[in-house]
Amino acid sequence: MNLLIVRHGVAQEKMDAGKTGDIDDRRALTPDGRTKMAHAAEGLREVAPEISVLASSPLLRAHESAEIIARAYGIEVRSTTDALLPNASFDEFIEWANDRAEQSVVAIVGHEPHLSTLATWLMCGGDESRITLEKGGACLLSFEGVPKASAGKLEWLLQPDQLRALAGRGW
Repeated sequence: MNLLIVRHGVAQEKMDAGKTGDIDDRRALTPDGRTKMAHAAEGLREVAPEISVLASSPLLRAHESAEIIARAYGIEVRSTTDALLPNASFDEFIEWANDRAEQSVVAIVGHEPHLSTLATWLMCGGDESRITLEKGGACLLSFEGVPKASAGKLEWLLQPDQLRALAGRGW
């Protein structure tokens, strides 16, 4: 299985969302965040041409980012899971991912610092992040079999400006 990990795009600041009465869970992507995410999704297709299953955190900014990726791939977001919430346990994620182990490329959209720490844990078992995943950035981990701690191999890590460059959208 390959696991494509994508951080959501640029969203409203917490302070700005609070002024409009929105809670953190309902912070939306900004207009610029939507545009940048769409361009990054085009670049994502260059390095990951196929997605078997696309899932997101239930928080609005992650779900909106997943919808943008889905449009770029001509697929649907198949799952929204609490296993991608910022405070979810890695065991909860493993249980969710193992139910999709027959898929060749599982793509997830979530939040920091959860995603980079999850990726580190999947690669080397550590519980401190060793990678940087910017908003709209992505990485691909490969596994022989099902995802588990210390079993993932980092195939690539690209930041959003690199993904946009791959799409011909410049830095």
